[in-house]
Amino acid sequence: MGTNEDKFKRVISHAKEYGFIFQSSEIYDGLSAVYDYAQNGVELKNNIREYWWKSMVQMHDNIVGIDSAILMHPKTWKASGHVDAFNDPLIDNKDSKKRYRADVLVEDYCLKIENKIDKEILKAAKRFGEKFDKEQFIITNPRVVGYKEKITIILSRLGKSLEKEDLEDVKNLILELNIVCPISGSKNWTDVKQFNLMFGTKLGASSETATDLYLRPETAQGIFVNFLNVQKTGRMKIPFGIAQTGKAFRNEIVARQFIFRMREFEQMEMQYFIRPGTQNEWYQKWKETRMKWHTSLGMGEENYRFHDHEKLAHYADAASDIEFKFPFGFKELEGIHSRTDFDLKQHQEFSGKKLQYFDHELNENYTPYVVETSIGLDRMFLAIFSNSLCEETLENNTTRTVLKIPPFLSTYKVAVLPLVKKDGLSELAKNIYKELKLEFNVTYDEKDAVGRRYRRQDAIGTPYCITVDHQTKEDNTLTIRDRDSMTQNRIALKEVENYIKEKVSFNSALSKML
Repeated sequence: MGTNEDKFKRVISHAKEYGFIFQSSEIYDGLSAVYDYAQNGVELKNNIREYWWKSMVQMHDNIVGIDSAILMHPKTWKASGHVDAFNDPLIDNKDSKKRYRADVLVEDYCLKIENKIDKEILKAAKRFGEKFDKEQFIITNPRVVGYKEKITIILSRLGKSLEKEDLEDVKNLILELNIVCPISGSKNWTDVKQFNLMFGTKLGASSETATDLYLRPETAQGIFVNFLNVQKTGRMKIPFGIAQTGKAFRNEIVARQFIFRMREFEQMEMQYFIRPGTQNEWYQKWKETRMKWHTSLGMGEENYRFHDHEKLAHYADAASDIEFKFPFGFKELEGIHSRTDFDLKQHQEFSGKKLQYFDHELNENYTPYVVETSIGLDRMFLAIFSNSLCEETLENNTTRTVLKIPPFLSTYKVAVLPLVKKDGLSELAKNIYKELKLEFNVTYDEKDAVGRRYRRQDAIGTPYCITVDHQTKEDNTLTIRDRDSMTQNRIALKEVENYIKEKVSFNSALSKML
């Protein structure tokens, strides 16, 4: 599919052309970094969310879910540190008048070095063929080792400078690396400044009496302020978790890369409350559990990696990202954070309410520690969509575009297609369609030649197509076509529902979580 940039452009155009994602309010020229999920996209998004929810809540005895409000008391964000510390380091180029995130400029520079490493590996793989040992090459090739050391030194310095809020050194790093503005090509940079990312709004009937509020920048705080409510009403014993999915809002100045970084987005988070002193054990356990969830999707273990943080957030004593190989490189998909007791203690102080847990086994009160798993639903959508989109050359030298989405996540599980409209085949196909609709999300298509209809279903990722033909009328059998292999099998009409259910249910993927 050409270069990674070409592939990413193809992902964006395919998402629109086949009804997955539209620019928000496009008829008014749109709103930057805000998107609408279209008719096929919303189904895929809902399926991803449901799979996360089932694996996180349904599959764990001690994790429950909530749905907290987007609007919260303004003291919430003072207590959490967002009012004072939820900032991005921004830098302007004086020639282009464009504004950039300083840390992203440095990370993009490192990504270019990563691309050089990939090229070295590709060249060596071609040179050595089957004898090529990739892992050995990475740790022994002087050029690759040098590139990796350079990346480590740069990111380590960036992390330490940001942690100390040494913005002058961040600018110096940009200058020393000779990073230029992508628009003007110049190094005429301003100083680096911090910018708060929260959206402000007001609550009240008049401007004189209105209360200043914020749209929540994360969903986690809704869990923390409900800790005692859930613990007492659910009679929860530590360790236990509270999960939530929902919208969050950030005034991203440099929003980019399609739905990867948006101003309105959706998170899937779980806060796991534990005894103080056990956080390292649970942190490691949740790192393993979450990586297992990702690999259960079958998108290739080589496309994931952990990235441990150099710079820790003000609330954390350990943090790691699960990064995924998007078309634009490895980027954060999910964060696992050991948040200590920071959040509950802060809310206890600012609210004046006691937020502690009485542990009957230890016979003592304490403020629980927390391990968090937080994943962006939109980023997960982009990971699955971009990884699944491919073009294949077929035996007859034609090509097809196909979305090889895991069948249990696909928008439609099956398409019902009459071979032709006449001879009663449409009526028979529509009856089958109506019966299957009770169990699955099904689509029906009778327009154009059946080959074209197959291609349309391939392009939206439908894993199975049922073709109703003249033989169906004779012996109650029909053809079922597999999207990935394109093989066609004839099965009895009465077996269709169970056949599809076995292939597209969450069960086989969820069983990998056990």
